[in-house]
Amino acid sequence: MRLYQVVLITATGLVIAAVAAFVLYGGNGGKGIASIGGPFTLTDHRGKQKTDADFRGQYMLIYFGYTYCPDVCPTALQVMTQAMDMLPPETQKKITPVFITIDPARDTVEQLSAYVENFHSRMARAYRVYFGRAKNGEEDTTEYLMDHSSIVFLVDPDGVYVTHFTHATAPGKMAEKLKQTAGS
Repeated sequence: MRLYQVVLITATGLVIAAVAAFVLYGGNGGKGIASIGGPFTLTDHRGKQKTDADFRGQYMLIYFGYTYCPDVCPTALQVMTQAMDMLPPETQKKITPVFITIDPARDTVEQLSAYVENFHSRMARAYRVYFGRAKNGEEDTTEYLMDHSSIVFLVDPDGVYVTHFTHATAPGKMAEKLKQTAGS
């Protein structure tokens, strides 16, 4: 291989790496913080509007899902609940679990209110999550599944992404990370 080819391949690799780093971590001054999160306005399970500013000063443990989910969503929310229950009360007060629906057509205020009662008592209701209605051939039905990522996000009191967990994370492992981060 000739020298100019080596230089060209190396330069191309560096450009690709730089673009990938910018896409993954955003233009945040090189702090290595993932470009996840941002301002939002939602309606909670009591019908009240909430914005990201309502949660400032608290950690948020955020999960995106839907109430008709047959398996992954309740599993992830149960992991969150068990992890929260393992924390000392003073640490629990610093963290608000947040469930955000990806299916607002069916997840009405009444539906959400009944659903979140099954999980942690502090559950509240422009993140990078994948979701979409599953293709099952019937467009006119209300009986459908939603495809979505199953990630629980931990966001700090300033609204900055800290880390994430999957629905398969052991509650004890999640609780330990929450203690380390928000801990007491």
